[in-house]
Amino acid sequence: MESSTPTRVLVVAHRTAATPALLDAVRERAARGPATFTLLVPNAAHGLHRVIDAEDQGDDGAQAVLELALPLLEDAAGAHVDGVIGDPEPLSAIQDAVNLHGFDEIIISTLPARVSKWLHLDLPSKVGGLGLPVTTVTAKERPSTPV
Repeated sequence: MESSTPTRVLVVAHRTAATPALLDAVRERAARGPATFTLLVPNAAHGLHRVIDAEDQGDDGAQAVLELALPLLEDAAGAHVDGVIGDPEPLSAIQDAVNLHGFDEIIISTLPARVSKWLHLDLPSKVGGLGLPVTTVTAKERPSTPV
């Protein structure tokens, strides 16, 4: 790949798509060299859709994540960031995106380790099996507030 060709970076996030940790990671990646960014938000299944059919649901939640996060990510990247909604199962969503769009690098943003389903499922390691560099960004725990 020529050095003038920007690296295509897939950013995968849902509840952490607008967190300072992810914005910092995108800012740092953009500073390392030419890159284009795409935010992939898996369309998480909720309620009975988890049991019945995770793909038979609206994408309102994922669309809201894109609307909130894209302007912040664009500011961090210093350029336009594309946004896509993917399969409810994160690994399938990532595989689909890589196969369809040919990304060069992946950033996965997760909740803190004690509550992250993606980390408990070892998603970063499984995505590493695709043969692309994977960076995992874990959101910081919010300090508990006294009641």
